Amino acid sequence: MKPIIATATTTIRASARAVWQALTTPSLISKYMMGSKVESDFHEDSPISWSGEMKGKPYKDTGTILHVEPEKVLEYDHYSPMTGPDTPENHHRVAVKLTERHGLVHVELTQDNNHDDEGKAHSEKNWAAMLEGLKKVVEGGA
Repeated sequence: MKPIIATATTTIRASARAVWQALTTPSLISKYMMGSKVESDFHEDSPISWSGEMKGKPYKDTGTILHVEPEKVLEYDHYSPMTGPDTPENHHRVAVKLTERHGLVHVELTQDNNHDDEGKAHSEKNWAAMLEGLKKVVEGGA
């Protein structure tokens, strides 16, 4: 069975350093991830968690930072209790890759382990909205 991978992309008028800072600074992350409180030191093998409220209900998602190349790649494992029990099939690997060229940064985000095409479409919609928010925060200083 072929893995079902969700992809979202954007291009941001900024430096890779500015985009990286927005990807790894909890106070900035909360601005484009629906107020989510993120806790991590963003070093490989470190834990990461996202907590907040969605549709009036508290949530806490967890994961591990898997790979870090500052200003180039941030990769982490992500688990949300909303997807079911904490088993490997309910974890996702999220990779954010930055490519800087001529004052622009192309951001490509992938999320693996989507259960079906409907799940893939849902993930792509959510990640596209998050990347649009990231772009606004970085370009507009929102």
